[in-house]
Amino acid sequence: MSLFRLDASIRVEGSASREIADIVEREWRAGNPDAPVTRRHVGTEPLPADAWGAAVAGSYLPAEQRTPEQAGALALAATLTDELVDAEALLFAVPLYNFGISQHVKTWVDLVITDPRMGPRAEPPLAGKPAVLAVVRGGNYSAGTPREGWDHATSWLRRILADVWQLDLRVVERDFTLVGVNPALDSFTELAAELKATAEREAAEHGRLLSSTRVAA
Repeated sequence: MSLFRLDASIRVEGSASREIADIVEREWRAGNPDAPVTRRHVGTEPLPADAWGAAVAGSYLPAEQRTPEQAGALALAATLTDELVDAEALLFAVPLYNFGISQHVKTWVDLVITDPRMGPRAEPPLAGKPAVLAVVRGGNYSAGTPREGWDHATSWLRRILADVWQLDLRVVERDFTLVGVNPALDSFTELAAELKATAEREAAEHGRLLSSTRVAA
């Protein structure tokens, strides 16, 4: 059972989203010790920002009329889609940046959707595949907090992954990752520790389910 993993943190070290995803992968690996993992680090190794526009423009042209940039962008989109289609399980680690989805993840999603297999008129090739989305947020955006509703990324990711691509999606979320970093949040130290422990337990559970779930034939 092969795994595709997307990491979107811009941090080389100390990434909270990577820590949660590592727990998921560890549990998945326990059930699939020899299985291959394909990794895509769009945060530290971002895709070209102009690739999406080139891929869109090139998709309307016959192959012989495409510019080298358009042909390259469409080839990249095909590679990104191959990584998803070829995997039997998927793991996405995506932090919240500036209340929304990061440009790195948006570029990746937009490029994937330019591939004909992932377009709006195609039968979703990822339908039913098990997937885990690990979301981390520096503050707390849950119901009843002052910034309830400020997280504009997680619902969008659910829409793309679960509704558009039709993945069998499970989500693990961790808030207050900036406690201990931002002194203004020091009063939430105990709560942050509880939320971290809960997220780690859920990540382990999701990882075990990811390991055991198979797509129906």
